[in-house]
Formats: sequence, structure tokens, C-alpha cells
Amino acid sequence: MKKSFVWENMEFEISNVNAVITKLNNEEVLKVERDLDALPFDQNNMSKTVDEPTFVKLSGYNIKDGIVEVKVLSRLLMDAPDFARGFIGIAFRINEDNPSYESIYLRPTNSRCDDQLRRNHTVQYYSYPNHKFDFLRNNSMGEYETYADIGLNEWITMRIEIQDKEAKLFLNDYIYPSFIVSEMKGNLESGSIGFWVEIGTEGYFKDLKITKK
Repeated sequence: MKKSFVWENMEFEISNVNAVITKLNNEEVLKVERDLDALPFDQNNMSKTVDEPTFVKLSGYNIKDGIVEVKVLSRLLMDAPDFARGFIGIAFRINEDNPSYESIYLRPTNSRCDDQLRRNHTVQYYSYPNHKFDFLRNNSMGEYETYADIGLNEWITMRIEIQDKEAKLFLNDYIYPSFIVSEMKGNLESGSIGFWVEIGTEGYFKDLKITKK
């Protein structure tokens, strides 16, 4: 049986996460963390146990092209592994029962570190299940990730404009995109929207706006 809840008059389904409506700085927000009991993590088999459907998604919702905007904030959990980066983002074109979807997410700890290679991995696109971050990194020469100036424990506006096979990410109301995916890898033309987190992240979401085209 699917678990669900209502937030801001919208019904969400839970997929491999724990989610709770809470207060942060006196604002009502949605807190999401990966549920390691529902979906265990294996550091020795990372490619099979990360970039998985770890999100809450809008129930019964379908969008093909349009704009998805939400404010996100991530912190590292006390027991976060060394490779945790504050992973947080948006999943979209999620189909029924979550066997495939697209996603763009952030690694806030990478942005302001002293290692330029890590900085270049601040923003990530992936397509589940066949084009996760490691596959794309090994086969696409950095085309599906980039740098952006963001940080932990700060609200970041993510706005994704979706049109056919293209997705453009705008951060913090910048007028130009921070990241462009010219050719998304998934085969789905439409689906639902989700709030995504990964291992080690205490993630917060607020102010969801969706505009269909």
C-alpha cells in the first residue's frame, strides 16, 4: 500500500524516504530524508544504490512541458557518510510506480570547496534507471554536470524549464540558466513531480510552483 500525505492542499506519495511537515525559522516546510530501511545503501555497490527513487511525488499529477520551481535547503545529517554532499533536487516526468524519471539535483558542499574538480560537480542531471551520475560522468565528458555558487543551510531557488527533450535549470532567480540539458536520456514525455534527496541529507522544501505549457 502506498504511503501518502497532504501538504499545502496537495497529495504526495512517499517513495523510499521519511517525510514530515515541520517548522524552520517559523515557516512551515516539508522535511525529507532518505529511508535506509526502505532502500538500503551499499557503499561497495554504489552505482546500484544511489540515484534511486528517493523522493516524495505529487499523486495523480502529470505534466509534459512547463516550469517547476521550488525552494530547497539541505543540511548534512549527524551520521552522514564522508561522501555526502547535501544532495537535494527535483525529479520530474516520474511515471506510475516510479520505474523511470528524470532528475536534476545539487551537491551544495562541492560549490565552495578548494578542489576545482569537485566544484565542477555541483549540479547533476541523471535519468533513472539507465543513466545515473557515474555512467554519465564516465561517458559524457562533463556534459551532464556543472558548477554553481550555492551552499549548505541556505535557501536555493531551483526553477526547471522543461520543453520536449531539453531542461534548463535556473538558480536563485538568475535570468540566465545555470545548467542546460539539451538532450535528456529518458523516453517518457510526461509524468509527475518529486522532491528528491540522497543519503546523508536533511532536506527542506517550500514554495512549490508549477506552470504547465
